[in-house]
Amino acid sequence: LSGGEQQRVAVARAVVLRPRLLLADEPTGNLDPHTAAEVHDLFHKLNRELGITLVIATHNEQLTRSVGRALRLLEGKLVDERRA
Repeated sequence: LSGGEQQRVAVARAVVLRPRLLLADEPTGNLDPHTAAEVHDLFHKLNRELGITLVIATHNEQLTRSVGRALRLLEGKLVDERRA
């Protein structure tokens, strides 16, 4: 499987039982930009259509800008991106 296919399989395994919360650590870190965008879209769809809350740790600024709320870890403290 390609990296993108592996990521999608991992997400499918994580959501098959319809959890209320999905934790994702650098879910697009090793993906090309096109595949990363597909995973972003999938996360938004999971939230919108299934009501799954996602907590995503990422360095991907595009993903960070596309979410409803973003917190940044700064000097050991969580800072709300929208208020910084």
